Amino acid sequence: MERRLGRPEASEAVQEYGWRYVLGAFQTSVPVPTLAQAIGVAADAAAACGDDADRHLRVDVRADRAVLTLQSTEHAAVTTRDAELARTISGTVEKAGFTPEPGTGAVRSVQLLEIAIDAMDIAGIRPFWKAVLGYADEPGAAGPEDPLIDPLWQGPAVWFQQMDRERPQRNRIHLDISVPHDEAPRRLEAALAAGGRLVSATRAPAFWVLTDHEGNEACITTWQGRDN
Repeated sequence: MERRLGRPEASEAVQEYGWRYVLGAFQTSVPVPTLAQAIGVAADAAAACGDDADRHLRVDVRADRAVLTLQSTEHAAVTTRDAELARTISGTVEKAGFTPEPGTGAVRSVQLLEIAIDAMDIAGIRPFWKAVLGYADEPGAAGPEDPLIDPLWQGPAVWFQQMDRERPQRNRIHLDISVPHDEAPRRLEAALAAGGRLVSATRAPAFWVLTDHEGNEACITTWQGRDN
């Protein structure tokens, strides 16, 4: 029977197969020499998923790689079936002569992006952002303060953070960059070396808060440290 996986269980289930658990999904990147081969990897992955492909698999095909994402559309989370599909896809990709990998330490690891909007009245502004972006409710999360997603899965998710008071001299929108847990230290080091400033690590490894030299915020986030 298909069931949702907790964060540590999800990460452990796929790590040895070249996937990483990132922001409620499994992701891997398959480097290839040509666009035609990337399309072939996508087709092989879909075939490996069989009838479950439409409900679990998303693919971003580029000239140099195919980025594969697994997540149950019904649960908006990873399940035991997604873990099974990750293992199956990895075997299929390797038989074709390619290597699924999270890309940690490469040009860029797999990652997912969220936009966080600080708000005093989340229910009041959420309809605006839903309309202006053409976004939709996440499956099973249609409440007045729930996140929004791109129904085509091309843009970053948007979530709303409750403010307790107005902060006129602080930016109210920031980026959350969700990376593999073993990529976070390298990404943090690179951001600091590029002129960033660490504002807070009190919630690490769930997230580190950084700013650029003008005070604009971004968070590097992982799945770890969120289960307590």
